Amino acid sequence: MSEERKKELIDKLASYVVDMEDETIADLAQTYLDEGYDANDGIMDGLVMGMNEAGKLYDEEEYYIAELLLCSDAMYEGIGVLKKGLEDELDSRDRIKAVIGVIEGDTHDIGKNLVKIMLETAGFEMIDLGKDVKVDRFIDTVVNEDVKLVCMSSLMTTTMYLMKDVIDRLKEMGIRDKVKVMVGGGPVTQKFANEIGADGYSDSATEAVKVACSLFDRK
Repeated sequence: MSEERKKELIDKLASYVVDMEDETIADLAQTYLDEGYDANDGIMDGLVMGMNEAGKLYDEEEYYIAELLLCSDAMYEGIGVLKKGLEDELDSRDRIKAVIGVIEGDTHDIGKNLVKIMLETAGFEMIDLGKDVKVDRFIDTVVNEDVKLVCMSSLMTTTMYLMKDVIDRLKEMGIRDKVKVMVGGGPVTQKFANEIGADGYSDSATEAVKVACSLFDRK
């Protein structure tokens, strides 16, 4: 194994995501694993970096939503392979159970999906409720699944205030002190997070991992 070869494969993984190579990226990811390279590095430095680049192209209006979705398809194909290499690295007994979802009324989930993937690679056990998630469903999942971390996102100012409803319900049920709450999304700010009583805020998937780990004193 060589660092030069590893970098070559990681750069290819990133470019395959940007180039929407969803039919061939799985083979590349398997080659990366077969040559003995770290699965987490392949995900974070390859696939996620590629998705971040695709996001920049979207922000610059060089890519549109259709291209972004194809990039995410390629990323998920690669992750499906590389996650096999993480199984031996993650000790399920030490995992913190978390629930993640996009709040009711909002169907923008690409950012949420990135956060989910990155928290999984950081050792969290993720329950993904998807998009357009009702307040009651967040609460029911916390209670029934013994969740320790709630992650909510919104890309719409008209729906983001429902995050406060989730926190208020946790308080009403007397379990707020047993659960950490992290929020994020386009219109969400640190100030908003403070106002609604969230424990953490992040403005990117990479930052979300740092924040989540800090909430539980994990490195």
